[in-house]
Amino acid sequence: MVSLSDPSRRARELSPSAEGAASVVTLMPGKVVRVLVRDGDKVDVGQGVLVVEAMKMENELTAPRAGRVSALSVEPGQSVEGGAVLAVIEDED
Repeated sequence: MVSLSDPSRRARELSPSAEGAASVVTLMPGKVVRVLVRDGDKVDVGQGVLVVEAMKMENELTAPRAGRVSALSVEPGQSVEGGAVLAVIEDED
């Protein structure tokens, strides 16, 4: 039996919970063009967090929930794989 895994589909199917940490995940491989927030910044639902260029198109990745950026694991110019966690947003303290 063969099992295929599509990281972009998995990322789309994940729904952030109302509590706890939520990840900002890239759907396809690309290059980080801009980082719009800093570690510790407060973000709202839908606020831009990063811009990733993939297939010659720029895609803004947004916050799936409101909270604080607790981990930011990329910088501009860095290449990323599809399904990679680029940032983590946690409850605001």
